[in-house]
Amino acid sequence: MAQTKDFYAVLGVGSNASQDEIKKAYRKLAKKYHPDANASDAKAAERFKEISEANNVLGNSAKRKQYDEMRRLGAFDGGGFGGFGGGARSARGAGARGGAQSINFEDFDIGGLGGLGDLFSSMFGGGETRQSSRPRGPEKGQTVEATLDIPFRTAARGGKVPIELEVSEECGTCHGSGAAPGAQLKTCPECNGRGVISFGQGGFAVNRPCPVCLGKGQVPTEPCPTCHGSGEVRARRKVLVNVPPGVDTGSKIRLKGQGGKGNANGPPGDLVITFNVLPDKFYRRDGLDVIATVPLNIAQATLGTKISVRTLDGKKVAIKIPPGTPSGKRFRVRGQGIQKGDTKGDLIVEVSIQVPEKLSEEQERMMREFAESGGMKF
Repeated sequence: MAQTKDFYAVLGVGSNASQDEIKKAYRKLAKKYHPDANASDAKAAERFKEISEANNVLGNSAKRKQYDEMRRLGAFDGGGFGGFGGGARSARGAGARGGAQSINFEDFDIGGLGGLGDLFSSMFGGGETRQSSRPRGPEKGQTVEATLDIPFRTAARGGKVPIELEVSEECGTCHGSGAAPGAQLKTCPECNGRGVISFGQGGFAVNRPCPVCLGKGQVPTEPCPTCHGSGEVRARRKVLVNVPPGVDTGSKIRLKGQGGKGNANGPPGDLVITFNVLPDKFYRRDGLDVIATVPLNIAQATLGTKISVRTLDGKKVAIKIPPGTPSGKRFRVRGQGIQKGDTKGDLIVEVSIQVPEKLSEEQERMMREFAESGGMKF
């Protein structure tokens, strides 16, 4: 199919060629392969057709922009539509490889260029609307993604954290029909009740939800005043999220059936939560180990002492600090870190020597005597 070719290669120009360069390349090749100059050469006629198709797209700035965007997304990789096959399957569960001639890019949008149905139809002269070969069945609801801030200790030990989401729910006025109270539902005149229309011509079709009935196959004689005929309203809903022990920033969980409402009696979508662990005043994390920084005064560090440190579960452990302990020295308490599965980290106590900011005259005198007696420079 011509639409799978590299039009830049057909014209023999680079992808950064100017419109003037494209025009010159087309004129040169068209003159060489024109049927009038090659009356008995079938290959030349086919080549001329390819050149004309390439110029029809690249010679039009709007179509060229759309074509370049599709190339960037990989639509023409490996021939056919293999570059888009994976994406189409992940979105709708339908393959686009092999001998299939109907390519389902429903609801696939590429930013300012609109949907792929619009793109294909404008690029290759389509635009005639015809009925889809199949009715639109139940569809799973939208997957809702949200980021949830959780305290450090909840992330380490696990717990429950509430989150408020904005989701689409069935309209309470029309119960999803989109019709005002007392109004009737009639077969959609645009798609004849199928809920899907197709764009394109030749050996392929691009299917899209009907824009008139929004894929329902029916339209009300009077739209619902609450949802304006969509059958859905945006609502805020609270969900209590069970945080597994040991999650870290970037960890995700999927809650089945907690996402958007399904279409045509389809199941609801899922809720995907991405955790963001908030910093703690006392603890910080290193893998499954928990590091706690404990201040010591100069006397404790010099003469030695015993300190009590609180663990993640609220218990206290005693740690003996030997004389002459330097700042930054670490002491490890086994098994008091973060547990994930069968593995549990340790609690690491890191001491930080605190030096007094100001001394009295007597304290300063005694410190000088101490330093002199010990041969310390100051």
